[in-house]
Amino acid sequence: MKLLSMDDDGILHPTVSGILMASEAPELFMPNAFIQAVCYRGTERNGAYQLDAKDITGPLDIQIRDGCKFVESNMKVYAIKAPNRIETPQFSMNAVFEAIVNAVVHRDYSVYGSKIRLHLFSDRLEIFSPGTIPNTMTVDSLSERQSARNELLSSILARCPMNVNAMGSQRSFIMDKRGEGVPIIITESEKLSGRKPEYRLIDDAELLLTIHAAQSPHQIKI
Repeated sequence: MKLLSMDDDGILHPTVSGILMASEAPELFMPNAFIQAVCYRGTERNGAYQLDAKDITGPLDIQIRDGCKFVESNMKVYAIKAPNRIETPQFSMNAVFEAIVNAVVHRDYSVYGSKIRLHLFSDRLEIFSPGTIPNTMTVDSLSERQSARNELLSSILARCPMNVNAMGSQRSFIMDKRGEGVPIIITESEKLSGRKPEYRLIDDAELLLTIHAAQSPHQIKI
């Protein structure tokens, strides 16, 4: 599975994918191979309004699982009676799952000093992924094209059983390699919030995904 590589002296060493997928603590070898997750009160990125924070570490499949758990445990769920009780979460967990998978798999692990940042606000979720868009893709073509920066990671995660309760997902494995992730993120999020998620490339060095939260003045927070 190319998790190990033999050097010229016949000594086996872990590959980058081997460290990311088979090490209990990849961050010991690759200091920025983790997700920095922060939940803020309100809409400002301000430490004074921080409600929860966690450095999500471990093998990539565990980071994906725990990243989803962080969002699920910190987002609000609203309810109305019409006449039966209807619950509406701020974010589609299916979309959140796909977004975190994409960030973890397609980030540029060679960018020094940059980590995945997952920031949760009252009105949006922001996910920053280090690295520019691979190959000749553009922000506008993300939903139409399929390209993997880290093909080996994609192949390994396509063998990992689904470990997240992403409501609405039909996945049996963490990745499907069919390029369906971005369309799911856009469709599921827009259906819930009424606003299309936004991708933005920052200084050709970082891809930012913003998913807008479902909001309604007539909903009752529980």
